[in-house]
Amino acid sequence: MSWYEILGHTFTVVGAVIFVLAGVGLLRLRDPYMRISAVATASGLGVAFVVGGTALVDPRLDDLLKVIIAIALQLATSVIGGIAIGRAAVMSGHEFDDTDTTDLDI
Repeated sequence: MSWYEILGHTFTVVGAVIFVLAGVGLLRLRDPYMRISAVATASGLGVAFVVGGTALVDPRLDDLLKVIIAIALQLATSVIGGIAIGRAAVMSGHEFDDTDTTDLDI
């Protein structure tokens, strides 16, 4: 095995661990806003590591553009999705449990 294949397998495992930690965060975090943050961050980073890792395991020049587009779109959509879900929770009047809201006071 070459060094980039080892690095690719490592990235893939790191991405899987990020997804597992996000699942634990969904169960352990009490506030929905903290859950949204955990899932949005994990989806962006987890997919980036898994896709980048699989590209390193079997590197081809034609797949490089696909990997870059997939990672860029995932990072953009996970952020936008997290913001949209958080805004919907605020607009529906959901209470903050453990989140410090002093900066939101007008």
